[in-house]
Amino acid sequence: MGWLLNLLGAVLVLSVLRDVFNTLWHPTRHGGLSRLVMVGLWRLSAVLPGRRHASGLTGPLAMVAVVAVWALTVVLGWALVYAPHMPDGFTYTAGLEPADHARFLDALYVSLVTVSTLGLGDIAPGDGWLRILAPVEGLVGFVLLSATVSWTLGIYPALARRRALALRLSHLARTHPTTEQLDADAGAAILDGLAAGISVISVDFMQYAESYYFHDGDDRTSLARTITYAEDLADRAAAARHPDVRLAAAVLRAALEDLALILDQRFLHTRGTSRQVFAAFARDHGGD
Repeated sequence: MGWLLNLLGAVLVLSVLRDVFNTLWHPTRHGGLSRLVMVGLWRLSAVLPGRRHASGLTGPLAMVAVVAVWALTVVLGWALVYAPHMPDGFTYTAGLEPADHARFLDALYVSLVTVSTLGLGDIAPGDGWLRILAPVEGLVGFVLLSATVSWTLGIYPALARRRALALRLSHLARTHPTTEQLDADAGAAILDGLAAGISVISVDFMQYAESYYFHDGDDRTSLARTITYAEDLADRAAAARHPDVRLAAAVLRAALEDLALILDQRFLHTRGTSRQVFAAFARDHGGD
């Protein structure tokens, strides 16, 4: 039975490390465990009263929940490794009776103290291989802490870029540029800038897929609500007389199609046109 617990513990720890790697450091993958937590909380927020307020909390709470699941799974996995070897494989300080501190709860305590690098030392590994394994758990704990900081530092700039693009589109929509104004060098520059911004957002959705589950706030900073205006601009500029404007419109259209493809393959699964995907994107983020 001991070897089976050891195997199960190793599988749990390795599954968490794999999930952390795919979530944070693999450029095109989305960790299975983190995705499950994120999607579950996002769908729950959609059926709660006051959906917009609930959706606004989903992203931050989901990140906290994912980190908690990672940490607790690692603690449980290492506890399963330690438990079969207690008390004989461990040393105890004076005043502790080994036979009274050999339960699974004590293994959880040792694992939690080790992964948090507290190093209290009242119960410490005594066998040679356990003395090597315990510091490895401490290193994993440090990796989880670093991963949490790295995740936060990566995902919030991605959200800022997305909201900035939405605000840019909102500004354009409020100024109502005419077809004649678009059919000029300035129009080509505007379309080129939008295409570049949309390409950056496409990369963000691939690199930081979890950013999808963050609500963008009001209508002006919500890309889900403003992205269709970029399509309208591309359609209007496609018939321009200025060749640079037509080229910029084609590039913008290609960028929009790539973004729609990423959204559909990773999150929405409509298999529809770009407009249908963007309509589903708006509905999923609280639109009508």
